[in-house]
Amino acid sequence: MDINLIGVPIFYGADKKGPEHAPAKLRDKNIISILSKCNHRVYDCGNLYVPEMKEYNKYNSHRNLKYLKPIVEVNTNLAHMVYTSLKSRSFPLIIGGDHSIGLGSISGVSKAYENIGVIWMDAHGDMNTHDTSNSGNIHGMPLAMAMGVGYNDLNNVYFEGQKIAPENIFVLGARDLDEGEEILIQQKKLNVYTVNDIREKGIKNVVDEIIQKLKDRNVEVVHLSFDMDFIDAEYVPGTGTPVSQGMNVEETKDLLKSFVETNLVKSMDFVELNTLLDKNDTTAALAIDLLEWTFKHIG
Repeated sequence: MDINLIGVPIFYGADKKGPEHAPAKLRDKNIISILSKCNHRVYDCGNLYVPEMKEYNKYNSHRNLKYLKPIVEVNTNLAHMVYTSLKSRSFPLIIGGDHSIGLGSISGVSKAYENIGVIWMDAHGDMNTHDTSNSGNIHGMPLAMAMGVGYNDLNNVYFEGQKIAPENIFVLGARDLDEGEEILIQQKKLNVYTVNDIREKGIKNVVDEIIQKLKDRNVEVVHLSFDMDFIDAEYVPGTGTPVSQGMNVEETKDLLKSFVETNLVKSMDFVELNTLLDKNDTTAALAIDLLEWTFKHIG
């Protein structure tokens, strides 16, 4: 398989410095050679340009959306890179950066395919809007925007309109949801599997249930979006918003393997590695391990 490695060195969505260094860190840890040894051809497409914006200007474009203008620009450019990558029958692997880039990734996949699914592995719902967010951090909003809920400039990244049908979104590992997100989950009847849900039902049963729903809805391809805080805080000191009572490493690997072995996953984000918070490269080493494991099992 041809992999297009796309780095997105951005922290604006999190408003906490550190994730912008993750693409360089993973390259320093030989991500390209490691993925190549998994029988893939890896093309390093470099890093997307991220415009510089001073902190004191972060509310310039909106009173409750930080760094709106550069985030829209970066996501628009990322969407086109993802779209062109898929059209060339390559697998876009997008290395963040914070999770605001999920909007650009989904937008690119959505333009390339008519009926897409998204598997979102994250401790958070990432479904806030400018009206419900207490922080104004856009990394907590990309799923809402992809559904067409929220501020127009974000909803219409790359092309106007909804990027994904709500019923084709599957959120796994959520355990830190805001009130506005819980309301949206109820309104849209979203598929959300908490850590307790996954453990009570069993990983195999959860995966089988999701795959069956994707088949029932004639989903063509799946975008997999993985946030390091999906894993329990004990294992990931180097992430910006760690949450306890998450999945352990083996459970995480089991889920990743199960999803990619379906051959539905055609693109992937890997986000929220914060190198400035990491301890002795513990989280960076785990990121490499998870990526190697995932791409060993994808054809």
